[in-house]
Amino acid sequence: MTDPDRKKTASGAPTTASVRPRRRRWLRWAALAASGLVLAVAATGWTLYQRLEGNIRTDSGAAHALAPYEKERPAPAKEAGEAENILLLGSDNRGDGNGAYGRDEGSERSDTAILLHIAADRDSATAMSIPRDLMVDIPGCRQPDGSTSPARFAQFNWAFQTGGAACAIRTVEKMTDIRVDHHLVVDFRGFKKMVDAVGGVEVCLSKPVHDREAKLDLPAGRQTLHGEDALGYVRARHGLGNGSDTQRIERQQRFLGSLVKKVRSDGVLLNPTRAYPVLDAATSSLTADSGLDSLSELYELAQSVRDIPQDHIRFLTVPRQPYEPDINRDELVRPAAEALFTKLRTDQPVSVKEKRKTGKEKNGVEDEGADGTGVPYQGTTADAAICTNE
Repeated sequence: MTDPDRKKTASGAPTTASVRPRRRRWLRWAALAASGLVLAVAATGWTLYQRLEGNIRTDSGAAHALAPYEKERPAPAKEAGEAENILLLGSDNRGDGNGAYGRDEGSERSDTAILLHIAADRDSATAMSIPRDLMVDIPGCRQPDGSTSPARFAQFNWAFQTGGAACAIRTVEKMTDIRVDHHLVVDFRGFKKMVDAVGGVEVCLSKPVHDREAKLDLPAGRQTLHGEDALGYVRARHGLGNGSDTQRIERQQRFLGSLVKKVRSDGVLLNPTRAYPVLDAATSSLTADSGLDSLSELYELAQSVRDIPQDHIRFLTVPRQPYEPDINRDELVRPAAEALFTKLRTDQPVSVKEKRKTGKEKNGVEDEGADGTGVPYQGTTADAAICTNE
């Protein structure tokens, strides 16, 4: 019989009793190493999470400035899961490293303003651009020095310049009677970093573009635009088309649509090595209200819209026409504008007709029953277009 206390059998092979301690020691070391690896990954993940979280700036001043006017604002949604309206503002702040784009005069304007309506069923989204030169009623707003500006009829971008996001929100709500649930402000740096993080966005130019003010010098043809050139492309007015803000808005809509499509179709957000630069870019120059100023809240918003079909995401511009006293300004086309606002306010489907030179336009709005002129994710224009493979 085998003696269990002996370390070897008569043939010299190790006994079961001697093998078990070695196996246990190996398992303990393996478990320890795995635990260390998990902790290291978790620590790295937590560090990256904290960095992204710290990138986002909270616009607490807007909430404070809006509080005294709560009774005159449209009623907020009462239940979770209802439609949401988010005001997206592109800031042309010349400070914070943006001095190359103009002189810092101590104020900032919203060259880009989009009211994003997300349907309650999360099956569609409508991004309505508001021209910076649209003549609107701007209410009296609290200014940075604590004083209150007088109410006036002026260009829309004066609202942001006068009283920041709070004044822009009140102006949009006064114009549309739509409650702005949240707002996000992105400056020049954030846009450039986003484009670079996805590897650039491809455009097609029918002719060379030279715009000294936008710092843009591009050849004709198909090409991929990165940070500086991409920013110049969406900001340019004098080197593209007829130099109007209207065509610039259309160009911005196409470019943003293509950027969103690239992020979604290339699986960027499913690949950690590609997702982090995009998230870092998206958060580093982002200012948000207290309801969207954390990664968890932004993630929840992204989750709620990630399954919206691409053809259910619409970009359009509020119905407008040249302002008669000054053709360099715009004014709303009524009653088309009110009809569009009503549909967004009541969460009804919105139709978009792509603007073409068909001769069927009346007062700047397609005479085909559309709620506003706009673009889908991709399309063409006479002077510049997002490239398609069709």
